Amino acid sequence: MTISTKNLNGLPDIQGLQRLTQSLAMLDAILSPEWEYRYYSFNSAWAEGVAMASMRNGSGDHWFAVFCPAGAALHGLMHEAPTFRPGNPSPAIFERLPAAFHANLLHEPAFTTQDSTFCIWRLADEARWSCGTAEASTGEEDADGSAQLLGILAGRPEQYVEFAGDYYECDVDLDAVAAIYRHEPLSAALVERLNPEADLASLEGDIAEIGYPQPGAGAS
Repeated sequence: MTISTKNLNGLPDIQGLQRLTQSLAMLDAILSPEWEYRYYSFNSAWAEGVAMASMRNGSGDHWFAVFCPAGAALHGLMHEAPTFRPGNPSPAIFERLPAAFHANLLHEPAFTTQDSTFCIWRLADEARWSCGTAEASTGEEDADGSAQLLGILAGRPEQYVEFAGDYYECDVDLDAVAAIYRHEPLSAALVERLNPEADLASLEGDIAEIGYPQPGAGAS
């Protein structure tokens, strides 16, 4: 079943989600040298003790996730979702959000939570993901847009291959994508398999920001 606020069972655990979002950001960095055209990004030092992952599709839809000692939380906005209420999201979306995520997610201006359509979270000592409830009166199958925005987080490399084909209009080597999903350290050969026009030296800054394993390092 597709990942959504109706079924979060397909999401990885906190560490797995962090690794996956790092992989997505690293793949985008290789395929798109210009940051503003990337879909996925990751900042391993967003704030003290906090890492941040994001997805922005350029059409107003996005999600932002934070990873901190307390756990992880993610909020998303699908502007065509039936429950989208600009500047006035349903209070139910955040009413059960643990206090540990209020300062670094809910009240973080950069994340525009005032336009959210859904939010999910998991405390470090919990065994499963939780979510706020959204208005369900529309009767829509994906009323909050979460199914459309969270599907990539199932963690299947072929999903990224399909995404890259649509968004970057290029054929991407599935085995190379799988290697990035496994957090294999980058090599010149691996980068070239993904994008013959990219080179390892130009990715040094991205590797450091994302916190992806450095070339020659052991897998994390």
